[in-house]
Amino acid sequence: MPNDRLREAILRKGLTSVMVAEKIGVDPKTVERWITQDRTPYPRHRQAIAAMVREDVPYLWPNAVTPEKASRIGQSEMVKLYSRRSSVPYDVWRRLIERAEERIDVLAYAGLFLVEQDPRLIEILRQKGIDGVAVTILLGDPTSAAIERRSVEEGAPGVMAAKIRQVQQYYKHLDGAPGVKVLYHDTTLYNSIYRFDDDMLVNMHVLGFPAPHAPVMHLRRINGGDLFSTYADSFDRVLSASKGQPGDEVAA
Repeated sequence: MPNDRLREAILRKGLTSVMVAEKIGVDPKTVERWITQDRTPYPRHRQAIAAMVREDVPYLWPNAVTPEKASRIGQSEMVKLYSRRSSVPYDVWRRLIERAEERIDVLAYAGLFLVEQDPRLIEILRQKGIDGVAVTILLGDPTSAAIERRSVEEGAPGVMAAKIRQVQQYYKHLDGAPGVKVLYHDTTLYNSIYRFDDDMLVNMHVLGFPAPHAPVMHLRRINGGDLFSTYADSFDRVLSASKGQPGDEVAA
């Protein structure tokens, strides 16, 4: 049975079996067997190929990493834990944004602090899109019940919707920017997620506490780990149900 995931990942990167073999120092026939016969490479080769095609080892070889090992690797994905979002130095946000080369993902209800702490952010995001970075901003739909429920839980009815409408005034300047999408969701957020290539800041939400007072995990993706991918999958699920504008039909 062929390993179609491996085949597709290699082709998507414009590579061939010969090119992969040359890069990792094996015979091209060995790579062909990994693809056509679903042979499992040695760990060092799995890691090298996964890095080359920018996929997770468990995705390419689901049976190669046990859940226990994935959990142990996941612990190493934690770069730092901040007791509250307001403790994260702005230099961390700025460095991650500026270094991103492939994708910038934001999942929040408002995330107003991002544009407030750096007036240049909108122009930076526009330039990132021009440079080929995929920028995806997912904001809460200010008309949804989930938004008002969050405001009530924080003891400030109506405030969250007002913050979203305020941040919309910033992001409207990205209308028509290449590579940039601003969409809206009505999901109940358990975490706000900010991804910059293989780095991610996860702002965990705590009932009754505003997001600035809730913890933040700085994660860095490691092949074989499952912590980073858990939150990346969460982002993708919200993205699949997000809308172009509040009140629009869900995007296909």
